[in-house]
Amino acid sequence: MMKKKIIVTGGTGFIGSHTVVELMEAGFSVVIFDDLRNSEIGVLDKIAHITRQKPEFEQVDLSDQVAAEAAISKHSDAVACIHFAALKAVGESVENPLLYYRNNLFSLINLLQTFRQKPETAFIFSSSATVYGQPDILPITESSPVVPANSPYGNTKQMAEEILQQSVDAGTINSAISLRYFNPIGAHSSALIGELPKGLPNNLMPFITQTAAGIRPDLKVFGKDYNTPDGTAVRDYIHVVDIAQAHVVALKRILDGKSKASYEVFNLGTGKGFSVLDVIKSFEKSSGLKLKYHFSDRRPGDVEQIYADTTHANTELGWKAKYNLDDMTSSAWKWEKNLRGIK
Repeated sequence: MMKKKIIVTGGTGFIGSHTVVELMEAGFSVVIFDDLRNSEIGVLDKIAHITRQKPEFEQVDLSDQVAAEAAISKHSDAVACIHFAALKAVGESVENPLLYYRNNLFSLINLLQTFRQKPETAFIFSSSATVYGQPDILPITESSPVVPANSPYGNTKQMAEEILQQSVDAGTINSAISLRYFNPIGAHSSALIGELPKGLPNNLMPFITQTAAGIRPDLKVFGKDYNTPDGTAVRDYIHVVDIAQAHVVALKRILDGKSKASYEVFNLGTGKGFSVLDVIKSFEKSSGLKLKYHFSDRRPGDVEQIYADTTHANTELGWKAKYNLDDMTSSAWKWEKNLRGIK
């Protein structure tokens, strides 16, 4: 029986690569579209080592309409697209908003424009809890208000969801799911793939592991005067493998005709909020190291605290996060050590 082919955009990135592994282990065939702007081609060999098979690969800038159409036409047998490809640094988006609007929105529009020729293609969108902005009520459900975004990055996710909803309504594509994830951290149990941003990390976990590995002199904690138990920002951290597995579940939901609506939205989190200092303490516990860090001013675009109500995903998708915070920090450190050759 021929395997169903799935296009995974941004598939050499952090969440994308883990999702490719889960898809291939679930019996799907995968072709990755990526411009390698924030990832490495060597990830393909690592995926192949884990799964014993190598995904197809197209190096393509999806914000270029001609390039996007050419890549998709080469893989017209694909039954679905999981769209991760996007720039995702909150601070950078505040400094360079036009870059984010061009890249994140044009890539989505070009994909949808091309899929008009094949509207039965299932579409899974990589969304974010940033669409909720700074919430007034916690935990957040899927029906919580989408308030004005705190950053251009968050705004691109809000706008992308609106574009996707309206495209489904117009029949551009038949069905889609947006997965709003909270804060993915951790790494695959093989320690072969993990979070490796180019340049200075914008996310907490790679900054922690790179500081512990001696790549960074110390960790900067942005803000210590938030209205939280210890004054540092609170997030719902979730293991990247849990996130990846949720994409496989969501994909099967559409392909098996089990969606309750043509466009659905699900929160992906653990339902628990952890502060920056909680994450540092967990890392110190799992690594046996003392982390060097100092406090700095709040970062523009950051929200104070946010965590999910995951009831809808748990009941409707039949998915639930399995890993705890110590699992996340220990797997991230195992990955970093393997990457740097640290014993």
